[in-house]
Amino acid sequence: MDCREFRKKHVAFVDDLLSAVEMDAMDRHMGTCSACARQNTAVRRSLLLFHNLRPIEPSADFMLRLNERIGELGHVSRNDYIMPVARFASVGSFAALAAGVAIVTYMAVETTRYFGEPVAQAAIASAPVRSVPLPPGPSMNAAFVASVPTGIPVWPAMLMVGEAPMRFASLDFRESDGSR
Repeated sequence: MDCREFRKKHVAFVDDLLSAVEMDAMDRHMGTCSACARQNTAVRRSLLLFHNLRPIEPSADFMLRLNERIGELGHVSRNDYIMPVARFASVGSFAALAAGVAIVTYMAVETTRYFGEPVAQAAIASAPVRSVPLPPGPSMNAAFVASVPTGIPVWPAMLMVGEAPMRFASLDFRESDGSR
């Protein structure tokens, strides 16, 4: 147990509301931590002083004087406490609201312009004709091909490293004469 947990559970510890395991942990922590032991002593002494104070007894005419003072305040409806009188918004709050709406509208318009319909551009790609077919590998992976034009240099390297064990496992390392 640390000091933070001790302080968090101290009220329940003083009121004896913790489980036996937690009470034991609190006692053991006080045995090792002098700061928490001092805090426990101070709290328990202050509670002892508070419990030993004599009760406060109001004078015999206290209730009569209290009711007279409340009567001097005048009649207050219960509805005033439950539903206070509505207050109108100030000019400043109205201006702030109008500025917020204008900013949100501006951002919405600019966003639609930015993410609008893309202009179609023609692209012609050609590949050289190879007489020998390429072995299956990362160059045939659709994700690899799609990531190259985006300008992300990490994708091709990651795909090659990820598929390297499979490519090497599928290669035949036999010499041309057929022996291993």
